Amino acid sequence: MKIKVICIGKTGKKFLEEGEQEYLSRLKYYIAVERIEIPDIKNQKNLSEEQIKKQEGELILSKITAGDQLFLLDEHGKTFTSEKFAIFLQQRFNQGGKSLVLVIGGAYGFSKEIYEVANGKISLSELTFSHQMVRMILFEQLYRGMTILKGEPYHHR
Repeated sequence: MKIKVICIGKTGKKFLEEGEQEYLSRLKYYIAVERIEIPDIKNQKNLSEEQIKKQEGELILSKITAGDQLFLLDEHGKTFTSEKFAIFLQQRFNQGGKSLVLVIGGAYGFSKEIYEVANGKISLSELTFSHQMVRMILFEQLYRGMTILKGEPYHHR
């Protein structure tokens, strides 16, 4: 199994891009992680929020294959401690399938079509973070989760 992280739009901030790369580099020793960046929808100013979500949803669905386990990062999702997130990861790995797919949506969230096919929703915090910052936090938590599963000391530094 591998992990796919689908993101809408570019990160745009060098320090966040460097953080993402740091954790992606660390993760490769534990599991294959594919970062998929979907470009922002063009001419957004001429579209409604629903039209933007629908177009983003179609692009997200084009990146998902049969057998993928799809979880959305959503403010109304389930929250975890780092230890419980590691258990969540292990449970997904045990269930099998092609990939665990984690999706960070655009500014307006997800279309109803995406919610309908998702296996669940995850929230990283009750706090609000920029979509760009969420990416780095997610990669760090994936790395932390893998070190917890391997019994390594990173989590307790």
